[in-house]
Parts: sequence; structure tokens; C-alpha cells
Amino acid sequence: MGSAVITARAAATFEPVGRSVATARAFVRDTLQGWGYNDVVDDAVVLTSELVTNAVIHAGTAADVLCLRSAEGVRVEVADHYPEREVPLQSSGIDFGSPDRENGRGLLLCAALASRWGVEYSPTRKHVWFQLDLPDRPVGIRSAGPVLPTSLLPVTDQRVRVAVVQIDSTGAISAWNEDAAHVFGHTAEQVAGKQFTDFVAWPHTPGTSTGIADALQLSRWEGSYGIRGADGRTIAVYASHLRVRDNDGDPSTVCLLVRDDERAVLQSPVRAPVSDVSSDNRTADPFEVFIGSPAPDDLDGLLQRTVERARDMLDADAAFLLLATDDETELEVRATTGLPSARQRFARVPVEAGTGRYGSARMPAVHEDLTAVPGAVPLLADTGMRSVVTVPLKVEGRLTGSLGVAAENAGRYSNEEALRLQFAADRIALAVESARLGELERLRRGSLSFLVEASDLLAGTLDRDQTLALMAQMTVPTLATWCAVYTIADQSSDPYLSYVLHEDEDLIDGLKALLSKISPPDPVPTPGARVWSAPAEAGHRAAVSTSTRALAADAPLSMSTATRTTLATAQAVGGETVVLPLVARNRVIGMLTLGKPSDDHFRQEILELAEDLSRRAALALDNARLYSERMAISQSLQRSLLPPGLPDVPNVEIEVIYRAAGEGNEVGGDFYDVFPISDGAYGFAIGDVCGTGPEAAAVTGLARHALRLLAREGFGGPAVLERLNAAILDEGARSRFLTLLYGELWPREDGSALLKVVCAGHPLPLRLRQDGSVVPAAEPQPLLGVIDDLELYAEEVVLDPGDVLLCVTDGITERREGSRMLGDDGLAEVLSTCTGLTAGAVAGRILRAVERFAAEPASDDMAILAMRIPEPQPQ
Repeated sequence: MGSAVITARAAATFEPVGRSVATARAFVRDTLQGWGYNDVVDDAVVLTSELVTNAVIHAGTAADVLCLRSAEGVRVEVADHYPEREVPLQSSGIDFGSPDRENGRGLLLCAALASRWGVEYSPTRKHVWFQLDLPDRPVGIRSAGPVLPTSLLPVTDQRVRVAVVQIDSTGAISAWNEDAAHVFGHTAEQVAGKQFTDFVAWPHTPGTSTGIADALQLSRWEGSYGIRGADGRTIAVYASHLRVRDNDGDPSTVCLLVRDDERAVLQSPVRAPVSDVSSDNRTADPFEVFIGSPAPDDLDGLLQRTVERARDMLDADAAFLLLATDDETELEVRATTGLPSARQRFARVPVEAGTGRYGSARMPAVHEDLTAVPGAVPLLADTGMRSVVTVPLKVEGRLTGSLGVAAENAGRYSNEEALRLQFAADRIALAVESARLGELERLRRGSLSFLVEASDLLAGTLDRDQTLALMAQMTVPTLATWCAVYTIADQSSDPYLSYVLHEDEDLIDGLKALLSKISPPDPVPTPGARVWSAPAEAGHRAAVSTSTRALAADAPLSMSTATRTTLATAQAVGGETVVLPLVARNRVIGMLTLGKPSDDHFRQEILELAEDLSRRAALALDNARLYSERMAISQSLQRSLLPPGLPDVPNVEIEVIYRAAGEGNEVGGDFYDVFPISDGAYGFAIGDVCGTGPEAAAVTGLARHALRLLAREGFGGPAVLERLNAAILDEGARSRFLTLLYGELWPREDGSALLKVVCAGHPLPLRLRQDGSVVPAAEPQPLLGVIDDLELYAEEVVLDPGDVLLCVTDGITERREGSRMLGDDGLAEVLSTCTGLTAGAVAGRILRAVERFAAEPASDDMAILAMRIPEPQPQ
């Protein structure tokens, strides 16, 4: 183990007979559990089983097994007496072969499971060793061990200090012994009456919902956390809690705590062979006899303990437990040992796997040789298992699961083993179902919270692209490892790959490229998830092709970036891929595709949650589509109400600034126009319809088009406005009154310009002379859309070179900040500072002054029309 200090060792030799493999497994399991290394027991047992099999079966020699313990982990050495040197060396680049071959799997498993491993040779023997490092221990993990020789007992300080703390029903500390004071530095007087949670540093392990307050309420609990010492440091402890009550019936919790490196002192045994239980112990709980005590609190822990105990009980090579779906049509793999669990977890198999009596999971079944009935137990396909016994788990006559054990040799099991396993299944069925229902309840509560949050997020946007991104981000990594969203524009369009997301950002481009090369899934409106195998098949083909090219180049160890990306992408899509239709308003508008990495499967509860999410996401996506379409139509119509552009008027500078109030509005109640009439005359107008929004915009369109039409028919200013007034009144209930400044402009040869202006209820135009003086350029007259008979008249104005005519709507003059208003005087004051500026500069300065007048955004439409007669350029 390199420079690591060896703290314990155990060795044994096993004869070259088949039964030695099981004996070696038991030796390694018992040794590591006795050392408190339950975290790595299963991996160590699997690796030992393979290496000892190579020695005693294939090499035909005795096997020497040596276990070494250090603070970092455990090292196991297996030596045989046949120094064959044709074993592949580590990192040689040579293919180890298929993991499903009968032999040669030991080194492949070492490479996959061990932290480090190697092969060493001597003249008389060959050593294969592997090292397993200890993972970080999450809260609540338990380990245990059998009776051991003194030499194998855990090493502790000369005096083991066990802190005893008692917490009353309110969570306050009521007792604190001398060892607690010594370990943590707080005296009993300092902590008495204080909340125990004030001293606890709970680790908040991801995926563990139990908190310290919850742990103190349980009848029994074991696990790791921290205590804050008097010096401020956190001391890692291993704790065992027992909830008791006194003579008065008041509950309290007694906590036994040791330093974390002495956890073996408090850890409860979890593995006691059935044969060790006395036959006359008739008061023992049958469940505790089988599963061990204390039973795990979580479902996964209970299921894993169950398969391990079932395997040990029948001396099997593997065991598995499947739970039934709610409709009892499928079984979902939830726990395995001795099988490639990562590949099988959450895989689903049908309850009715065959037509015979032993083809159904509802009845006990014994298969002496699976090669004679291929497919009878789908879970064991290509695993090397030959004989198997399976029994149902039933609660009140309803199928809730299936428990099975398997061996690599044929003919290992009979009806007697099936009966023993059925008795065990009957003992744990109710506990498993209770734990499963508890897990389902927690999942459903979490699902409701997830869906509420998802609905809020989806309802918060009407942007299509943002909706697509939210859909993907809510599913990855909560529901799936990767996600792709296909959209369908209309019934005649093919699905289009719109968004791709993977939890590893480096794989997104490769995943997008792979999906772009395959045909999209069919837009089937049938609700629910359906499996889509095309991505996994395409990824496999790409990986094979890339690997073949790399081997042909004779450089498998120096793969290019493209090759690594292709292989990583194939790994990413190698698991289960499902497609959920996005159906909104009785139309398939897209598909939500969820995927898992190689050989991984979706839980049924996750698929149901994904289906709920897809329904909400489909409606949100369709709402975003409808909103985008209506916005495009609205903006197109609004743009049609604005002048196409400003004409070039000889010797006159013209600038317009227009701001419509309201989100998404391009046109409101204010409008402007400048247009040629005839014979060198030009019309200009600026108006304000009462109100804002679409209704005001409708009157805007009527006014602008009527002005152009009437002016080009030869009517003068007063006649144009009188006829426009009649047209507005003809609108009836839809009519709105209108303030309008209309004028006609004639540029003159001397550089000046003649204007005839009618100001119908509109803010008066302001004239800026070269000397900086500002005067009104017209007089007020009645507004339009109120009375039938109007008597309007035109006023003549001559603009000299350097003069500016400023026309605005009341959104400018009525700009407010509290009780202050800009008004006509404020506008004139700003205009007086614009002497010598171009028309564009004048309009810009006016707008900046209006925006700075108040902090709040403008609530009314604003329009500015500035005309300036430029000064003649010197010759």
C-alpha cells in the first residue's frame, strides 16, 4: 500500500476446490466488516471471488488471500502457485476481453472497480493485488462484523472515551458525562439546558433528507456528524442514538458518541449467519433474524441488505430484488449483488416472462440450468449464471416484488431452497412494501414541489427560446442525464431539433451532432413515454467505426480529440432513451427526449413525473408560439401605421423622434407624418388621439391616411381638418377626440420657408429664432372629434434661415415628477438653449431633457417633430 501504515492484516489459504471460492468470499467479507470497512465490502468480495476463481478453478492451485488495512482503505492480495506470465499488464492497451466470458474477468473487474491494482511475479507464484479507497461516508451508514480473534480487533487509544449525552423532549441537553467534557471541551454546567442542535455540525449529505432533529426522534439511529468543541473546531464523531422514556412516560434520547476514527466501538452488527441463531430462541423477531438488527431506515439500504442476506443464506454467487409497478405488469430492478448493478438498476422486466408455471414472477420458480430455458429470467441474461431460484414478495395477496438468488453452477437449487427463500421473502415483504410506500410518498411530495416550481418558471415567460431552455434545464440533471427538444412548426413540417442539453457541457456539441445525423422520433400523440433506441444504436455505430479507424492506425493509446468526443458521446447515449410527446390544443407541437448514460434506466416514478412536466411544458411552448405569432402580426400592423420614411425637403432639415407607451407597442395614440403634396408643397402633421394602445392606434391610422388623401385632392388645411373631423365622428362609439397640428410648407428661393398652420386643440408649435428667443407659432383652435361644425383657419408663418419650428405632443409637455410638470414654459426654456443646433440635435436635446425630468419611465406616448431652415453656406 505504498507509504501507508498497515494497521491490521488477515491471511488465509484455500484449497483448489470449487467450494473454496465461497469460503474466500466469506473470509474477506467478515474481515472487512470487522474492520468497519463495510463501504467497500461488496467490491472487495466481487474482486476476490473472481481472482480466487482464477486460482483454484482455472490455474488449479491453492489460493493465498491476504487482507491489509490502512487509514486510506484496504488492499487484498490473491496469490496462486502457477506463475503464468501471459496475463495482460496494467495500462498495456491490450483488450482484456468481454466481461461476460467464463474466465479472464478478474483483471477487467480490477481495472473497473479498484482504486489501484497490479500483478507481481516470483519464481513460484503470481500475486494479483487490488486496493479500494474508502469513500466519504454519508450520514447514517452502518457497518458491522462477526466475532473476531483479538489480533483483528480495531485499534483505539489506550482509553476509549465514550461521550454520553442525554437530550430531553424539547431538544435540550439534560446530561453530559465526563468523557463528553474531555472530548469536546465543554463542561456539564456550560451545556446544561442548551439545545443540542447548537453544538451539532450536521453534514447535510446530498440525497439524505434526515436532519439532526429527525434523527433524535427516531427510536434508533447510527451515523456520522460533527460536534463543535470549546475551541471552535468541529470534531467528527460516530454516534448511536437510543430513544427511551422515564417512569413518568416522558421521552428523551440517549446519545453515545466516539471520535469518528473509533467508530467500530459503537457500530452495530449487521451480519449474523442464520445458523448462529439458537433454535430455541423462539421470541426472536423473524424479520430481525433474517435482515439483521438494526434494520436500515431507508428503502435502498433495506433492499441491499435483503439481497446480501439472501445470497449468504443460500451460499449463492448473486442475488437480486425487483419491485412491482403499481399495475403489477412490470418489475423494476432495485437491488443486486454479484451482478453488474450499474447496468441493471431500474431496468424493467415483465411480470409474465413465459407461459409455463415457472415463467411467472407470481409463483416460486427453480431453474436448474438457464441454458436450457434461455430468457426465463431476463435479468440474468449474459451474466454467466446457470441456476436460479426466484420467489414472489406479496402483501395481502398482491404482488409487490420478486426476490431471487443465482449461482454460476448448474443444479445448485431445489424446491427446498425455494421454500427457505419464500419464508424469508414472507418475513420481509411487509417491511419492504412499507418502506416503498414511504419512499413513494416522499417522491410525490418532491414531485409536487418540482411541478409547482416548473409551472411558475414556465408561466413567467412568453419567449419561445427561453421556454425551450427552461424545459431542458428543468429535466437535466433532475430527471435525466441529457435532454433534446424537437419542435414541429405545423402539421406538414418535420420535427426540428431545437435544443440539446447535457449535464456535462463538454458533451453538448457532440450530442447535438449525433442527434442531427439520425431521423427524429415519430410525432405520435399517444400519451406516456416510449423507448427510442436510435440514439444508442447510432452512438454504438459511431464508436465502433471510430475505434476501428484508431486500431487501423495502430495508435489506440493516442486517440485524437474527435475520437474521444465520439466515444464519450456514445457512452452518454448508451442507456435508455425515452420520448414524450408535447401535445397542446389537440396537436403534437414537439417531442421531449430524455436519455441516460450507458446501460442505465429510468425509474417509473421519474417517467410519470416527466410526463406531467411535458404536459405543462407543451402548453407553455404553445402559448409562447401563439404570443410570438400575435406579436409579429401586431408589430406588422403597427408598422403599417407609421410613415414609410421622411421626404427630402429642399433647404429644410427635418427630424422626428417617436416613443409609443406600453410594452411591445410600436404605435400608440400619438402620430406624425411629413409628405409631399404637389408643386413643391409639403404637408406635415403631428397629433394625439385620446388614450393609448390598439384603440388609439386605429384612429391614428384613420387620421394619417385621411390627411394624405385630402391634402393631395387639393383641399387647404382648414378643409382637410374639417373633413377629418367628420370622418372621426362617423366612427360612432369607436370615435375618439383628436388634437392635431397640421401644416403646409413651401420652401422659397431666398432660403426661407412659408408655412400655413392649423392647430386644432394641440400644444402650440414653438419657433426658435437665431437670437435665442422662443415664441408660439400659432394660436389654439378647437380639437377634432367633439363637435360637428368646426370653423378653422390657417395661420401663416415664415421661417428664416437659422429658425427652428418645434412641434410636440402632450406626452412631452405633461411629463411629471411628483407635483412638478415640464409644461410649455419648461419646454420653451430647453428649446432656447438649442440655438445653432441641427434639427436632429434639437430633437435629441429635447428628448434627453424630458427623460431626465423624472425618474419613472414615461407613461404616455411622445412625439417630437423639429424643422430647421439651415443658414446659407459662405461662398
